[in-house]
Amino acid sequence: MYKFLKKTQSKGWMSLGGILLCITGSEAMFADLGHFSQLSIKIAFTCIVYPSLILAYMGQAAYISKNQNNGKVHPIGFYVSVPDKIRWPVLVIAILAAVVGSQAIITGTFSIIKQCSALGCFPRVKLVHTSSKKHGQIYNPEINWTLMLLCLAVTIGFRDTKRMGNAAGLAIITGMLVTTCLMSLVIVLCWNRSIFLAISFIFFFGSIEALYFSASLIKFREGAWVPIALSFIFIIVMYVWHYGTLKKYEFDVQNKVSINWLLGLGPGLGIVRVKGIGLIHTELVSGIPAIFSHFVTNLPAFHQVVVFLCIKSVPVPHVRPDERFLVGRVGPKEYRLYRCIARYGYRDIQKDDNEFEKDLVCSIAEFIRSERPAACVVGTEDMENGEKLTVVGTSSSNLEGIRLCEDDGSISEMVGASELREIKPLEMPKKRVRFVVPESPQIDMDARQELRELMEAREAGLAFIMGHSYVRAKKGSSLMKKIVINFGYDFLRRNFREPTFSLSIPYASTLEVGMIYYV
Repeated sequence: MYKFLKKTQSKGWMSLGGILLCITGSEAMFADLGHFSQLSIKIAFTCIVYPSLILAYMGQAAYISKNQNNGKVHPIGFYVSVPDKIRWPVLVIAILAAVVGSQAIITGTFSIIKQCSALGCFPRVKLVHTSSKKHGQIYNPEINWTLMLLCLAVTIGFRDTKRMGNAAGLAIITGMLVTTCLMSLVIVLCWNRSIFLAISFIFFFGSIEALYFSASLIKFREGAWVPIALSFIFIIVMYVWHYGTLKKYEFDVQNKVSINWLLGLGPGLGIVRVKGIGLIHTELVSGIPAIFSHFVTNLPAFHQVVVFLCIKSVPVPHVRPDERFLVGRVGPKEYRLYRCIARYGYRDIQKDDNEFEKDLVCSIAEFIRSERPAACVVGTEDMENGEKLTVVGTSSSNLEGIRLCEDDGSISEMVGASELREIKPLEMPKKRVRFVVPESPQIDMDARQELRELMEAREAGLAFIMGHSYVRAKKGSSLMKKIVINFGYDFLRRNFREPTFSLSIPYASTLEVGMIYYV
């Protein structure tokens, strides 16, 4: 290497960018670490990949050494050095190798986008988990189509493998340089080794990579500008989304309604309670969302039973039905306010029918029946609001708990169970609802009255109250902040996916409450 650089000088230094491409194919296979074990990659690299690379490069170097002064006008390339009889099989192998390399890039892109979305640094996109056993095997249709369009744009725009090679070389060496810098942090923070060892590591490997990086950067105008331009575009998108999401979350936390505000309204809440169940979707797992106070302030009437519903996706394939819901009470009993957190795994099928509504109502009824002052609470506790959440399963998983029956008025007696039903006949023909309550253990009169009110509310129907937020920069903000919030974040929020819920909400019973967030 030293003799080569000493003899060729500046031309040899500029050719380092092309030499770098010799290792990019073998480096791309390590992007599949999330799909294959380390041992399998070690065996494949040692027994197949490395010997094949050595033989290929040695053969090409031998051909160049023998035919460099033969007077041919065409440049000596890889396929020129391949014998005519095996040229087509080598072409097929090269195409398959390109497919493998592109698959590694696609897999790495999916993983990075998923991690950035989980950290709130990238807009929400659709994630399809292709395996019930391995959490890392995912498919992202939007990103897949974006990669295809970018590949077509680069290929049609350049129409030259040399420029495409310059772009790929700069992208690869930049990733290596960043990895070396991060590895020095791993040595100090994770391995608890000496900082001098980390400095020596980054100095030795970083100096070699910096040499290749400078050689690739010199070809900026010859195609190397593409990865830099794409990097700046994605950095801007990620910064705008992260900044807007952070400001929105801070507004939610700062404007979260306290339990003291709720207690100040009195037992009747100072407003009219109408029949039915009000289902308020929120992303907060504790406290009362600001959308509730906004709704009460502008419309001083809501349902006799209010449920703050939060849908959470957990990083496990399936959540057992007996651990589906976390149910708790918000405020005193007479307020009839409940919190319910529904948990789903990434492979759970979230049905879009009435089963979810039945399971939700049954989980609240079972919580009311089994609630005891000294009960063993499983779950989490909010120290500020005094909320305790209890794990309650679905009605199908809890055969000994309360079951919900709906019919058109023909109520039949069930042996071995007591029923809570409405005594007064209904004037309008509607669906009758009854709770089938086990006789043991017996429940007190307060819980029975609360169950009767829940049954009446279920008969009246469910109303889905959705919050629709508009984020705007508050007065006095800088021009850059107004551009980022009012235009950038608003554009991303309107054109990317909204948070997913476990059921498709019928529009006929949906009430959307708009609220402006001044951040």
